[in-house]
Amino acid sequence: MAGVSAGTVDRVLHNRGDVSLASKEKVQKILDEIDYHPNMFAIGLAAKKRYRIVCIIPYYIEHDYWDAVAQGIDRAAQELRPFNVGVDYLYYHHADKSSYEKVCAQLQKEAVDAVLIAPNFREETISLTGYLESKKIPYVFIDFNVEHTRPLCYIGQDSKTSGYIAAKILMRHYTKGQELVLFLNNQKNNPAEIQMQRRLEGFMQYLAEEHNDVVVHDIVLHKQEMDGNTQILDSFFGKHPKAVLGAVFNSRVFQVASYLHEKGQKLEGLVGYDLLMRNVEFLQSEQVSYLIGQRPGLQGYCGVKALSNHVVFKRPITTVKYMPIDILVKENIDFYFEFE
Repeated sequence: MAGVSAGTVDRVLHNRGDVSLASKEKVQKILDEIDYHPNMFAIGLAAKKRYRIVCIIPYYIEHDYWDAVAQGIDRAAQELRPFNVGVDYLYYHHADKSSYEKVCAQLQKEAVDAVLIAPNFREETISLTGYLESKKIPYVFIDFNVEHTRPLCYIGQDSKTSGYIAAKILMRHYTKGQELVLFLNNQKNNPAEIQMQRRLEGFMQYLAEEHNDVVVHDIVLHKQEMDGNTQILDSFFGKHPKAVLGAVFNSRVFQVASYLHEKGQKLEGLVGYDLLMRNVEFLQSEQVSYLIGQRPGLQGYCGVKALSNHVVFKRPITTVKYMPIDILVKENIDFYFEFE
């Protein structure tokens, strides 16, 4: 149709080899006229190369945040199987530096075409990405974006903005004289908890702008030691009866809600993150006022798809894909889902 050889058409379609401008324009004109789109399934069947994507994420248990991420990854992997794309995992323990270092070292021993990373420790991540860049291996970040790196793209929330919004919706319940309590965890200063720190930064920014006179208390809770947490909370609420608004900046708002439920108490406003089953149950019972969702399954899915689009299908990739900051309440939680 274009009056050129099949080889010339092939070189234009795949953007390889030298093609004269005149020939390229002839081929492109025909492509536009017939609205040409490549048959991706045919390409997958014909391709001799197999591609391997490795996903570095924390260990998880059923129904937790990273389980949802893995479900999204697995969904993308299933779609990509016909195109000779395999997806594997390397797991590390969240906030465990040695575990993260071990996984980073393991990756460098393996043959991979692309990497999806849920980053944890900044310096170790920069070291890993330096290796990947030296080998020209593309990588995508999900959940958190590490500065001074060059990922193919970042897929996740704007953590600081989500913290700002958390404060804005919580303070709708505020009346003068009430006090606010921030439930932090014992790893709040850990370099692995940058996302939580950014949420807190956004939260405090809103307070500084709109409620700089409110009394704010910090409580440090342990992720696992519930008996110790109960003593801490008993002591705090016994001394601070005006602390009736609360915020949790990780996935464990259920710990606070469970304590309040057992004591027959309820805060006038309590906001937390992530749609873990236990969090959702307390949202439905109104122990939790708001949950902020960040679509972890969609993050995993889009991360793998972005890598395959770049490596396999040679499509352009948007460098940042922010997830919506979903605000869930009792009345809309039953209608919420991540995928169409």
